[in-house]
Amino acid sequence: MIKIVCVGKIKEKYLQSAIDEYVKRISKYTKIEIIEVKDYNTDIESIALDKEKEQLLKYLTKNDYLICLDINGNMYNSIEFSKMISNTFIYNSNITFVIGGSCGLSDEIKKMCNLSISFSKLTFPHQLFRVMLLEQIYRSFKINNNETYHK
Repeated sequence: MIKIVCVGKIKEKYLQSAIDEYVKRISKYTKIEIIEVKDYNTDIESIALDKEKEQLLKYLTKNDYLICLDINGNMYNSIEFSKMISNTFIYNSNITFVIGGSCGLSDEIKKMCNLSISFSKLTFPHQLFRVMLLEQIYRSFKINNNETYHK
């Protein structure tokens, strides 16, 4: 099972449509769940991170292989990412991706995670990033099953 725990809700219909499409595609390979927690917009970053951390902790378990998405994490190409997914499923039945809000993730959440990955040194809106993550998860299943998918 893949679980994506993320801060914030999707507001744009076009992004929600893309998310729904990738969830449908991924569900042919594994169960997938997306959990949204409240984002806290405040001028004081530490307060937002602490409140978001408390919300995220409700959905993170020690039985899951936790992967946080962080600009300072390890970078993979699509083949490497697909191998990481495949290898992780050998020893773990649940992979949980954690996406922070506009302030990122608290250090406590980052330390809990088994792996930290980055898609780029660029900063992306977290709503758009959710689509990007789902696309790469879908691509990894296509690669791991030797199925064609556009490059």
